[in-house]
Amino acid sequence: MMSTAHAPLPAAPCLRIPEGEAPYLEAQRCGACDALYLTPRMACSRCGKRDDFHPQRLADRGTLYSFAIVHRSFPGVETPFISAIVDLEGGGTLKGNLRGIEATPEAVRLGMAVKVVIDDALGRRDKDGHAYLAYFFEPAEEPSA
Repeated sequence: MMSTAHAPLPAAPCLRIPEGEAPYLEAQRCGACDALYLTPRMACSRCGKRDDFHPQRLADRGTLYSFAIVHRSFPGVETPFISAIVDLEGGGTLKGNLRGIEATPEAVRLGMAVKVVIDDALGRRDKDGHAYLAYFFEPAEEPSA
């Protein structure tokens, strides 16, 4: 019997997984005031405009704004890990895990360049065997001057 591969599911509402294309992050931009939101909404909390949102693909690079090194978590979650807040180029601020760097205060630098990486969500599966994809951040090379 041949096993049926399941398409992965997004672990976050802003994650898009188009068939045959690379996954990416998408936000909703208010057509009236340009406010950016990561989840669908009916009205803009900045200007109050209703039903005037347009999808905007988010950049895959950004800058580390804040971070915390987490040493205690739920059972089954490996620690320590770096919980990060990143300002993306072109707009949008996301919280996610920073990986690919040692989880020590000496290794992490506020303002460092990071890239968005979309990958398997730590081996998690739903009851039907679907894998989840999640976004992570990793250090990016600084542009040369």
